[in-house]
Amino acid sequence: MKKAIILGASSGIGMEVSKLLLADGWKTGIASRRTDRLMELKSLSPDMVEVETIDVNSAEAEKQLLSLIARTGGMDLFFYAPGIGKQNMTLEPGIETNTVQTNAMGFTRMVGAAYRYMAEHGGGHIAVISSIAGTMGLGPAPSYSATKAFQSTYIEALEQQATMRRLHIRFTDIRPGFVATALIDDGRHYPMTLRKEEVAREIMKALRRRQHVRVIDWRWRIITFFWHWIPRCVWRHLPLNVKQQKDKTP
Repeated sequence: MKKAIILGASSGIGMEVSKLLLADGWKTGIASRRTDRLMELKSLSPDMVEVETIDVNSAEAEKQLLSLIARTGGMDLFFYAPGIGKQNMTLEPGIETNTVQTNAMGFTRMVGAAYRYMAEHGGGHIAVISSIAGTMGLGPAPSYSATKAFQSTYIEALEQQATMRRLHIRFTDIRPGFVATALIDDGRHYPMTLRKEEVAREIMKALRRRQHVRVIDWRWRIITFFWHWIPRCVWRHLPLNVKQQKDKTP
């Protein structure tokens, strides 16, 4: 039986991927900060789901992850979905440092723990949710785009290291566009917003095909491809602000 560990399973993409893995017959260990939402998932298939409360910023997080892996019976797939991000045009320090703490430090803590486990237990598959925001520096969300670039680069580096060490560890860097989750539920209008269920299905395809990088969806693949051709002197003048939605209440 295949076994998966999903961090950030209490909502959004993490929850939808967890449901699809369960439907596909995977034994799953699910974790997040919100245990109540995890128990809802466990109720779908109690014998196939193990639950752990994990805050990726906690010093105890790695120990809790290893406990979850042991109770699940191992780990063939490690799926990492936690993340935070906000627009920050005034560069409020709390937003910037909190984003770096979670998206860089917390990410490194948990992905590193999964990598070390797989290195010692015959390999596996590490898949992480980064973002199209990591492909270029985005002025409205500096720390978010920077930490997403960090995540993609970190996974790329681990992939090279695993090859150098002849470890049987595969990697998938998943880069969605705007997804209709709580992360962007801030009253603004975001272009080409994706449904989380559609994103989860594309992720499953990418995992089965063992893709190294998957940009979701096809429209964002085209857009990010051409982003790289925009000169820096032009990019810095582009108006990237996402506008506040107007109140449509009569």
